[in-house]
Amino acid sequence: MSELLELDNVAARYGPISALHGVSLHVGEGEIVALLGANGAGKTTTLRAVSRTVRTSGDIRYEGKSIVRRAPDALAKLGIAHVPEGRGLFAELSVWENLRMGAYVRGERRTIKQEAPRVFGYFPWLERRGHQQAGTLSGGEQQMLALARALVSRPRLLLLDEPSLGLAPTVVQELFAVVRRLNEEEGLTVLVVEQNANLALESSARAYVLEVGNVAIEGSSEELRRHEGVRRSYLGY
Repeated sequence: MSELLELDNVAARYGPISALHGVSLHVGEGEIVALLGANGAGKTTTLRAVSRTVRTSGDIRYEGKSIVRRAPDALAKLGIAHVPEGRGLFAELSVWENLRMGAYVRGERRTIKQEAPRVFGYFPWLERRGHQQAGTLSGGEQQMLALARALVSRPRLLLLDEPSLGLAPTVVQELFAVVRRLNEEEGLTVLVVEQNANLALESSARAYVLEVGNVAIEGSSEELRRHEGVRRSYLGY
């Protein structure tokens, strides 16, 4: 399996506050990899480092090439899509207008025409409610719209930050079922930050545990499910 994403000794800070202290990890083509850890461990910052929305040192490679000097919009064109914590929707715009924003990086008119039917296959209700204002959707629907907007650009790498936050368990299961389908049917590579460690390990092939800006534990998801420290701290047994 070739590596699609590689982080090598990546550090990041917000002003005087250091958030990452030399994180190294890799994500293979077609993998789902989970990032676990307590609040403040550096999980969200790791995703921001990849999407170049926080200053970093160290190296980040995508398809074997360094991207540390790339701007976020250039990375979107390369096939990296970031669904941030809190969804990042344009609440006053309609469902359809939000989807069009996702298509912008590849040429809006052509892309939305090609990709909308594919995205509606995963989220059929979006087509029926295209004119509804995004801010009036339920929390689960907003998260699905945020994912759909990312998918319109047909990314190779999806960065998914806390998708289950504030959602009902049934909605979370539905959302992760779509992510697994995308991985199995389209080969989409996913790096996911998820507070529900059980669900994250069920859905991923490998995982990393971050503690205060460092990788503390790494391995296959099955290995981490058996790891005593992970079980006690994150799995509740």
